[in-house]
Amino acid sequence: MTGRVAGPGPEPPLALLAELTHRCPLQCPYCSNPLALERAASELDTATWCRVFDEAAALGVLQVHFSGGEPAARKDLEALVAHAAGQGLYTNLITSAVLLDAKRIEALAKAGLNHVQISLQDHEPRGADRIGGYAGGHAKKLDVARLVRAAGLPLTLNAVMHRQNLDHLEAMIELAVGLGAGRLEVAHVQYYGWGLRNRAALIPTRAQLERATEIVTAARARLKGTLVIDYVVPDYYARRPKSCMGGWARRFVNISPAGKVLPCHAAETITTLSYESVTDRPLAAIWRDSPAFQRFRGTAWMPEPCRSCDRREIDWGGCRCQALAIAGQADAVDPACEMSPLHEHLTAIAAGESGAPAPEFTYRRIGAL
Repeated sequence: MTGRVAGPGPEPPLALLAELTHRCPLQCPYCSNPLALERAASELDTATWCRVFDEAAALGVLQVHFSGGEPAARKDLEALVAHAAGQGLYTNLITSAVLLDAKRIEALAKAGLNHVQISLQDHEPRGADRIGGYAGGHAKKLDVARLVRAAGLPLTLNAVMHRQNLDHLEAMIELAVGLGAGRLEVAHVQYYGWGLRNRAALIPTRAQLERATEIVTAARARLKGTLVIDYVVPDYYARRPKSCMGGWARRFVNISPAGKVLPCHAAETITTLSYESVTDRPLAAIWRDSPAFQRFRGTAWMPEPCRSCDRREIDWGGCRCQALAIAGQADAVDPACEMSPLHEHLTAIAAGESGAPAPEFTYRRIGAL
């Protein structure tokens, strides 16, 4: 395995999120992809992605997460996994699973895939297929999850939770146990991209959230040694911001289907920054000295009270995309923090929208808006 680079400049990223494509059969209304989806013609080709993985390994990256859209929409997925694995990178497939079958699972395992993460929309077909906008998707996911375990690959299930499925959380936990998953991510929707567009249809009530927290706490104790449960709550009910992506341009690097290098998957919402492409400069150079990466890296950029806060190197100022979405400025205090002048506004949004009837989804698709 290629070692991590030491020396001047920022530490190398731990992981690369490779968004191979925005194409996806599912139309989930909380998708974190941007509202303007990249078309297939703009996607990086096989050779360019392989070069990116070479550069990532040389930079010191340890993991590559193949994502999308739906990464299995790429016919070269197996070749890309094999190349990344050949560079000593830990390979994880983040998938809706609906384009996979036994033959492709076997081929991916032979190519060196280390782990599979499958998204779940609900615990039963009717609700899951309605949320995902894809008939038959839930049954297909369960079949593929079983194939993954039969192939000897570790399995994580990502249960994306919101007001329209949160009351089914206990059943989803039991489903994860029954499928032999080693890890379950109980991930409340985060409101960027399509999630922000559909926030009023998705944001849970505080009572729902408190009940979900109780369920997760009890399940963690009951299933210790059987199932690891990660739990991500919505920022709209938080008192302190999360360490978004481990801090801007500190632990993770994201590459879009067209090759833009981003500090996080939602960074393109900050249109005042210019993001460079792997087609123009080496990945290491972009990571180390791109103005967009330097803009919010570390603590020097922080306004008060963040700059004086004893948590400034714990949460790294929270989420810049959320600050932009709520405060209108990417360098504002994250409204998830109770010290933000907009914190009460954020909680009022949550209370108002979750207490009103849920509107219809705007499904994720090109031209949906």
